[in-house]
Amino acid sequence: MPANTEKRCNWCGTDPLYIQYHDKEWGVPVYNDRKLFEKLILEGAQAGLSWITVLKKRAHYRKVFDKFNPEIIARYNKRKIETLLNDPGIIRNRLKVEATIKNARAYLELREKQGKFRDFIWDFVDGEPIINKWKSLKQLPATTDISNTMSKQLKKRGFTFVGPTICYSFMQSMGLVNDHVTGCFRYKEINKLIKDKAK
Repeated sequence: MPANTEKRCNWCGTDPLYIQYHDKEWGVPVYNDRKLFEKLILEGAQAGLSWITVLKKRAHYRKVFDKFNPEIIARYNKRKIETLLNDPGIIRNRLKVEATIKNARAYLELREKQGKFRDFIWDFVDGEPIINKWKSLKQLPATTDISNTMSKQLKKRGFTFVGPTICYSFMQSMGLVNDHVTGCFRYKEINKLIKDKAK
């Protein structure tokens, strides 16, 4: 982990887990179907809460949701739902748990009809990360025209808990946009990752 003198986006505060997430994951372009599906589900679970709340529970989510295997989740029954709703290791919200199952089924249908999930997701930014130049966190938008479009298209295909704000947060975390502020040490590192991949 970089020395404490490194400048970061200050949204991650001082929590070591949050700092690790900021320094190693947030904003790194992701092209793996399963990882994209997992993050979309966890962003939905976050709705109305802070990301650190979900991040602290992420390892347990992976365990009880079968490593976010959509083929398995799509077959969850009422007994499994009740087991999940009695598990203090996750956010015990019935709508969010049921949305995970619904989204797994929508994901499988989308993949069957259109191919890889990553191609569907990355097509919203024409396959290339958008590099922003925000100097302050106050400049970061909560939604964009692209996240609005993504939300509409996902809902059209049967996904839930995929509003424009959730979709933009998903885009930020999965590297469809580089929204680290320009003074953050990760801003240049991620831009280099993007340029190196384009070579």
